[in-house]
Amino acid sequence: MRGGVTASSSLWEGRLVGIIAVMLAAFGVVAVYGASSIWAIQRGGAGSIYAQRQLIGAVVGIGVMLVVSRIDYHLWQRQAWPLLAVAAVALVILLLPMADAIVIERNGARRWMSLGFATIQPSEFAKFAIVVWTAMLAAKKGDALRGFKRGLLPFVVVLVPVSSLILLEPDLSTASVALLLAAIVLFTAGAKIGHFLVVAVVALPFVLHSIASAQYRLQRMVNFLSPGGDLAEESWQISQSLIGFGSGRVFGAGLGEGLQKLGYLPYAYSDFIFSTIGEEWGFVGVTVFLLLYAAFMMIGFRIARAARDRFGMFLGVGLTALIGLTALLHIAVTLSLVPATGLPLPFVSFGRSNLIVSLTAVGVLMNIAAKGTRRESNL
Repeated sequence: MRGGVTASSSLWEGRLVGIIAVMLAAFGVVAVYGASSIWAIQRGGAGSIYAQRQLIGAVVGIGVMLVVSRIDYHLWQRQAWPLLAVAAVALVILLLPMADAIVIERNGARRWMSLGFATIQPSEFAKFAIVVWTAMLAAKKGDALRGFKRGLLPFVVVLVPVSSLILLEPDLSTASVALLLAAIVLFTAGAKIGHFLVVAVVALPFVLHSIASAQYRLQRMVNFLSPGGDLAEESWQISQSLIGFGSGRVFGAGLGEGLQKLGYLPYAYSDFIFSTIGEEWGFVGVTVFLLLYAAFMMIGFRIARAARDRFGMFLGVGLTALIGLTALLHIAVTLSLVPATGLPLPFVSFGRSNLIVSLTAVGVLMNIAAKGTRRESNL
């Protein structure tokens, strides 16, 4: 027994994160139906089409989660480089003009790839690959991570080009999240905060240039700093999101009864689904979701802390953050606490790539828990 955590309790914690994930995925199918049914009917489709697609993604994702939960998580350690390479190649394909036959472009962004039987978003898989690769190399470097040249710099050399491919889609928010996830893993592994500050100072001009070079990004930042501006422009989404929360009151308007999705709140079933939940499920529903995510993060970090080796600990932290950080940012956007980003709500927002990757991450967490408590004396 180490740190008050036994192998038995760790196993149950693994099962519990799986249960929470399945509950959120089930709630997600219902929430997507409530947010998208009228939208789909207005466009000549069946009212349940988006929910049906989300349900297929949930079933596939849960199946993957159960399979992955039985695979020794050290397999990811051995396959970290190939996994990152595959993710990078997929991101490169999105940017190639000759790949137009399989690349789907929406609103000027090339983020999706059609495989014929399904559409995938490579950046979602890239985030998972970045977490696995960072955990692998951090565990391998050990105390050398506290230096800059042999510690943090090699990660910067590899991860900045990969995240830049995501930025070129363009998708600044996902690229930023990918780097933040790597930073969380590295900080857990012992990298010095001063080194992060140096990298941040060097990167700041490039980040500011990325924001200023795209009108919609600049407008989002201006609207965040000066709320209540022109409601016909970028601030419309945030204003309608807050109206949705206010309309929900305690118990909500009821499933499918919300009004903001009727042309007022764009992407009510994806980028702003938490606002739809607030309107249709009310304060009670919002509280349930917040408690489920809080419980997931708490248990996920406990699993990581109790992992039997350094790689398991770093991987557990990164995968928990993969879910938790994205959820926090999505919720913060809908409440106008941070500038609009377009990040999904894990397990809930419409989008099968994010759903399957999130459930895969849960499967890995379950396996880390199943392997028992840590044994290495140097942890």
